[in-house]
Amino acid sequence: MTIDRVIAGGQVVTTDGSRPADVLVDKGKIVGIMAAGAAPSDAGEVIRADGHHVLPGSIDVHVHLREPGYTHKEDITTGTQAAAAGGVTTVFGMPNVNPPTVSRELLDEVLAIYATKSLVDYNHNPAATVPDQVEPMAEAGIAAFKIYMVVDTGRTYPHPSGTGLHDHGRILEVMERIAPTGLPFMIHPHDQAIMNYIEQLYWAKGDRTPQAYAKTLAAYDGVIWDTAVATILRLAEATGCRLHVVHAQTPRTLEMVRQAKERGLEVTAEVNHWALFLARWKDVERLGSYALSYFVPDESRAACWEGLNDGTFDIIASDHAPHTREEKDIGWTDAWAAHTGTPGIQYQLPLLLGAARQGLTTVEQAVRMACTRPAEIFGLRDKGRLTPGCDADMVIADLDADWTITNDSVLSRCGWTPYDGRRCTTRIVRTTVRGVDVWVDGEVTGTPGHGEQARPTKAGG
Repeated sequence: MTIDRVIAGGQVVTTDGSRPADVLVDKGKIVGIMAAGAAPSDAGEVIRADGHHVLPGSIDVHVHLREPGYTHKEDITTGTQAAAAGGVTTVFGMPNVNPPTVSRELLDEVLAIYATKSLVDYNHNPAATVPDQVEPMAEAGIAAFKIYMVVDTGRTYPHPSGTGLHDHGRILEVMERIAPTGLPFMIHPHDQAIMNYIEQLYWAKGDRTPQAYAKTLAAYDGVIWDTAVATILRLAEATGCRLHVVHAQTPRTLEMVRQAKERGLEVTAEVNHWALFLARWKDVERLGSYALSYFVPDESRAACWEGLNDGTFDIIASDHAPHTREEKDIGWTDAWAAHTGTPGIQYQLPLLLGAARQGLTTVEQAVRMACTRPAEIFGLRDKGRLTPGCDADMVIADLDADWTITNDSVLSRCGWTPYDGRRCTTRIVRTTVRGVDVWVDGEVTGTPGHGEQARPTKAGG
């Protein structure tokens, strides 16, 4: 048998375990997995992975690539370069661009930009805020819809008008439209009315510090999250709409999602890098708005790890959200004016695999959360697994590295990371998309336009 490439001698990881093996690749597909040393000798290329782990490429379904409209923060090429460096081979973009992706016409325009600029495979989650556009957008080969239940106070971004639904009746209406498509509905849960009350208590005292902003987000043990999650779970149950809860981060959300699954609801949930590795109180005090995303108290962080390890939380997604330093620095004097979110796609998988080495999870569970389960949920039948017939989306990772994350290593256009100075024990050595290297030994080797739309082939769950 003649094949294009063999990844030889690595520890090949699946959700069932890992073993020394050779992975055979031909014409962009995995065509075989053999015992180490048993691969044919006439391969076109042999890549040695001795001492390293070989994983499926990570699938990140929650990525803010900022294009079109906000390319001073990020664009599709810089964002997917960072993805390649982080072992991510498929990204799903978000609709909070300019103009927001709310129609089939705008969706087609955005997908055309991806086709010319993305290094890795891609899809885009449009905002399901215009009910009569739901079916036409579903027919474009998307894998999910997205909306926000949050309204920005004191700024107009990152949750611009057009991307949000706040009236529960409108959410119900849209769920009824989405349900027949069989696609997941990704919702950023947030009880804006309660948030308004809590934050005004701080404003009345003249306290607009990052610490005050952080406390509003976690007040009453995360009440703004829990009331919203309870509502959307009930609406999903009423309509039969597949629901994907983003930003899962509280003990009550963990329990509600667990109970919903036990009742048979088609609900999935994601946890983000910042809930596991950032957003501690000491991070808020040291980094201010640079650490916000959100403040996650210790009890909630423990619930996130519990949900990750017992499978209640299905996937990890980066919520990669780059902003400029100027957009963050204003937070030292007025945190409500700072743009929220943190870049994370480049370091999420290394940090997760490092956590496995520390015993916080397992390498197999990391692969399940970052690779296999996203492919299942969003219908990407040919991705997320090291199995013959699947796309040759692969990562070679050194789990015994010892290095320090720095701003100098950041490939995102924003040029900074909240993990600057953080020690890391996993390094991504090589990232391959459909058999083509896009990242090798610290260098971007992929080219814009290599990425293809990752269309769902079967509804997951």
